[in-house]
Amino acid sequence: MQSAIQATDNTKTAGAVKAGDGKYIFPMSQLAGIDAGIGYSTAFGPVVEGERMQVALVTKAKGTGAKPHTHPNEQWNYIVQGTLRVQVGDQPEQLCGPGTLLYFPANIVHSTVATQDGDVVFLAVKDLSHGIHGSPVDGKMEKGFFDPGFEK
Repeated sequence: MQSAIQATDNTKTAGAVKAGDGKYIFPMSQLAGIDAGIGYSTAFGPVVEGERMQVALVTKAKGTGAKPHTHPNEQWNYIVQGTLRVQVGDQPEQLCGPGTLLYFPANIVHSTVATQDGDVVFLAVKDLSHGIHGSPVDGKMEKGFFDPGFEK
């Protein structure tokens, strides 16, 4: 069943759905997904933007994820399924599973990669000072991160 809610042009992120103006309930599993980390991440899922916040239900396939990147807006990720290898700033990399809430301050280098055990699903929340996409630290807008053997 497809949702009648469509992406709009008045969003910061192309393909996102705009909330408000009579649209308040969003069946996330029925919304069209977008590439949520173009050029640096394999993140994919629907994005809904409100007046000041944006929310995405993101999936990263096992063995893939985001190479080190930053964005000018702060971000929260709540892991629903799977395990992420997470590095924030100069902190050591950690394994984080379901029920873990991650915080990424604005402009701090971070990366998240789904372990090879399975796909990861997380709810991402960002302020709308910027769209959903960030910028890779290496400056190369090519593709996301892939563990050896997990490239497409």
